[in-house]
Amino acid sequence: MTKKSVNRYEIVFSDVDGTLLNSGHKITPLTLEAIKSLENKNISFVIVSARSPSGIYPILDEYKITCPIICYSGALILDKNRRMLFHRGIEKQNAKHIVEYVENSFFDLTYCLYSLDQWIVKDKVDPRIRNEEYIVKAQAEQGDIDSVKDTQINKILCICNPVETLLIEKKLKKEFPDYSIVKSSEMLLEIMEKGINKAAAMKTVCGLWDVDIKNTLAFGDNYNDVEMLLAAGKGYLMANAPEQLKKQINNITADNDHDGIYEGLVQLHVI
Repeated sequence: MTKKSVNRYEIVFSDVDGTLLNSGHKITPLTLEAIKSLENKNISFVIVSARSPSGIYPILDEYKITCPIICYSGALILDKNRRMLFHRGIEKQNAKHIVEYVENSFFDLTYCLYSLDQWIVKDKVDPRIRNEEYIVKAQAEQGDIDSVKDTQINKILCICNPVETLLIEKKLKKEFPDYSIVKSSEMLLEIMEKGINKAAAMKTVCGLWDVDIKNTLAFGDNYNDVEMLLAAGKGYLMANAPEQLKKQINNITADNDHDGIYEGLVQLHVI
């Protein structure tokens, strides 16, 4: 991609759950229209999600969207042809220490291990895993850390009892200060290699395409989106976001059930 006018938005980055998808896990007609309009204007649309590739591609296939994807909040980046651009994870032995700590602490949670497009869980029949499979339309594989084929783990996801999420987050951050640990919903905690976040991934993509990050837009709705929204030329928080985040992000668009992405793009005269 060649560099364009400094006043023109060149890339639109979008989170998936609570942003691109409505509460029924669908893309609304107007939001889909917005994405197609971006394509017609040669403005790149890039998905930025905590999901795995297998949790994103069914969405793209269903709605006939072709675009790059940033997975695991930035630990894996694939281009529109599904070729790897970037891959970084926790070394397997280090991930094993984290898993052992989680298990020995008897937290009220279940955990998932993600590596490239592998999704490993300890207990596939756990209702929390079944619910996650339903949401992302992908199937987990029962096993342990030795079941991971690659030498690195892109992400460890803890699905927690919402009442205990903050306490678990605090203890994990104290025990493992050298990792990126972020809450992505009231019940989800992501553990990744230090420096991995959506904003860093945006900068990687902008560097590869020779785009000034000031010429980007971003849409998100949760705690793990904040850095991305602040890094973009203009970041929009969805109206369905937690109230606490609305104190940090000035630009608020409609919620995910009322075409927030479409409304934001129209407001800026991008489409």
